[in-house]
Amino acid sequence: MVSYSIAQAAHQSGLSADTLRYYERIGLVDPPARDSGGRRTYSDADMAWLSFLTRLRITGMPIRLMVEYATLRRGGVGTSARRRQILQQHQADVRARIADLQACLKIIDYKVENYLNVEQRLGLLAQVEQDSA
Repeated sequence: MVSYSIAQAAHQSGLSADTLRYYERIGLVDPPARDSGGRRTYSDADMAWLSFLTRLRITGMPIRLMVEYATLRRGGVGTSARRRQILQQHQADVRARIADLQACLKIIDYKVENYLNVEQRLGLLAQVEQDSA
């Protein structure tokens, strides 16, 4: 079994050591095992959980819902319905944000295309003015 120091876990997860300690303090992660020197050691399972939590944060899940989800997770399969509900709501929220971003991207694409057309016309106009001089 592989174990990771807090520095290694931080590096691999993309989170800071302070964030890992904070996640432990608020109950998002269980206290990791400790080595003989009392230093935190993270398992592959811990790393997989951190990866999942990171994806929830990146996609905008509020910390309070992440904490609720983590608490329910500790409760076992009997909590699966509520965990599914949390994830389904978040899934819908993420899809709505993606749709909003796609609509925004269409506007940006239009503006970029418009500027390219303007610049092309200006280039042609400049060429015509040079040719007639």
